[in-house]
Amino acid sequence: MHYSSILPDVIKVADEASEKVLHIYQSDFKVDFKSDHSPITAADTASHEIIVRGLRNISRDIPILSEEGKDIPWEERKHWRRFWLVDPIDGTKDFTQRTGEFTVNIAMIEDGEPVMGVVIAPALKEAFWGVVGEGAHLRDRTGKVRGIRVAEPKAVKRVVASKNHLNEETKAFIDKLGDHELVQAGSSLKFCRIAEGHADIYPRLGPTCEWDTGAAQAVLTAAGGKVQTLEGKPLKYGKEDVLNPFFIASGDWYIHR
Repeated sequence: MHYSSILPDVIKVADEASEKVLHIYQSDFKVDFKSDHSPITAADTASHEIIVRGLRNISRDIPILSEEGKDIPWEERKHWRRFWLVDPIDGTKDFTQRTGEFTVNIAMIEDGEPVMGVVIAPALKEAFWGVVGEGAHLRDRTGKVRGIRVAEPKAVKRVVASKNHLNEETKAFIDKLGDHELVQAGSSLKFCRIAEGHADIYPRLGPTCEWDTGAAQAVLTAAGGKVQTLEGKPLKYGKEDVLNPFFIASGDWYIHR
């Protein structure tokens, strides 16, 4: 399948969802909580509905797995060779706290790997997209589009991690890197900051789900980076359990050790 041919349509769908999300973000919205106590707003639901409708218009025969969609049993999902993976809003806490660091995410998964991804940060007016093997792009807040690629790391590594919520495992990992500086970024923008060359490595030693990472991983991989588990294996998708193992996202320089 030639993903570059449908990428413009996917970007349009993500843009439409982002416009709706931004409209709600700028309003006096209400915050509810799901059974796992994670926050959800009308923006999550509206974004999900827009994206699902848009993706079905692009291709009706490709199934969709969305964080805000209905649970789809493994007996059905295990037969999917290719599927859309959607996070209508990644970083809902950033959304509710109005930091601007939240994103709309659409990925295409094929044979367990993200092969195309679109990540839009509505409040920051930034958009990232990429097709693995064909490159990645950034549309900045002025609307200008340019190609992006991971940077060659310098002696002082730029680490994407929260200054306020570093667990002990993450601190230990960062300390092993030697000289470093912390780069702040929320949601899936952590991957994108590496993809555009503004950071070097993102250690995630805490829980995430497949929809949290799929689109941004595709962008990073398309930009020359990689994502691997702590055992040095690729981060895989379409598993029975949608939880990800801990992982390291980086430019291609990092080798598990």
